[in-house]
Amino acid sequence: MPVPAPLRKADTMEPTAYKISVAIPPGYRDELMDAVNGAMRQMYPGYDRAFSVTKTEGTWRSLEGSDPFIGKAGEISVEDELRIDFAIRAEDLKGVVAAIRKVHPYEEPAIDILPMIQWKDVIGP
Repeated sequence: MPVPAPLRKADTMEPTAYKISVAIPPGYRDELMDAVNGAMRQMYPGYDRAFSVTKTEGTWRSLEGSDPFIGKAGEISVEDELRIDFAIRAEDLKGVVAAIRKVHPYEEPAIDILPMIQWKDVIGP
């Protein structure tokens, strides 16, 4: 078995950015994007409010003791949703998640947070 190559400095860097993905009911799209945009510094020079929006379908079963925004405890819900994806600077993470939480109607929103390597960190500006 080949010996793995030693880690380079770039392989051990702390993330400087994160890719966030959140599912939300369609009627909350602009409110969420405005809240996130207001909670972060510009990610891309010369641009703000940079999001990717994809139509999707979410499904879940709310359990006893939950307080679902949509559906009833014990029943399976299948709803149209939007998946909103965007990139943020690492130092904006806590404020952005708080902004999402403030406007998101779900009791338990699906917020995915993935470390991201910016393309400029790979090849330079």
